[in-house]
Amino acid sequence: MNNIHVRSARLDDTAAISALFRARISAWQRWDTLGRVQDTDYETLTIYERWLHGGAWMSIETAALHLGALLLGAGVALVAQVGAEVGAYLEAYHSVEPPPFGSNLSPAHIVVGSAHANIGLDTMLLDALRAKAKTQKCERLTVAALGAESALYTRSGFTTLTSVARYSLPARTGQIFYKASAHSEASAAQINGWSMPVGRISSARQQWEALWPHTWELLPEMRRTYRLKFSAAGGEAFIACQPQMFNPRALDVSVWTQKTLTAQLLTAIRDWAHKEGFRTLLLVVPPEYVSVLGAEAEADGYKLDFYSLNL
Repeated sequence: MNNIHVRSARLDDTAAISALFRARISAWQRWDTLGRVQDTDYETLTIYERWLHGGAWMSIETAALHLGALLLGAGVALVAQVGAEVGAYLEAYHSVEPPPFGSNLSPAHIVVGSAHANIGLDTMLLDALRAKAKTQKCERLTVAALGAESALYTRSGFTTLTSVARYSLPARTGQIFYKASAHSEASAAQINGWSMPVGRISSARQQWEALWPHTWELLPEMRRTYRLKFSAAGGEAFIACQPQMFNPRALDVSVWTQKTLTAQLLTAIRDWAHKEGFRTLLLVVPPEYVSVLGAEAEADGYKLDFYSLNL
């Protein structure tokens, strides 16, 4: 274990980190001209087709852009180096929000290479993140985890913080005065202290960094993202909406708000979506906001648990 140490990632680590992520893909596939899925070689795929298998880390080109953004302050990137090799990687994001999340540092990815499995690299990275969170005066670590992923966190002392579930809601004309304007400013400082009542499937900061900067518009095939600032009933909110890949009349909705989710804000979002020609909104919310959605909301079975470790 003496030849293992945890350090901040460097841009030179891009290829090694990308390889860790790509090693988890069991088959590389694409759609043929008839819409059928076919297996193929990695080298034959376009950057966008690789992206569909797991995001920015699937290609060296997009991985370098993503890691560069993290190193410039978008998030935290740590590696566990084993000898001369990068054996594992951790990525995390810092958010300042109202309770129950508070000031939190949230791991988004912990990836361990198969050659170095079962020697505790994931725990070492998590311990390093905990130390970093304390130096940043964070109140807690928080994480979204499914199934077996939660074992590492519960073993490390994390307990259940909250949960979310996804609901569909029809777009509908509403009788409300509101203003919705395009908003391209991507600084995460705008959401400091704000809550994320809708769309949280990871940390509020991670999703902001994924949705608000225009970086991935370099790939023309990417889903369009609507980035909006709403003012309704005296409250303000940032709204990001993306049409679903296989259901383009349905919108995945994310909301960051200065106060809370209100019926007036929801009515405004539904009205805007209807005017834009969309039929359905998909909203991921915690239990306390289900009543705001109203009687038309239908759960689709998707659920996700969040865990926390107080510092």
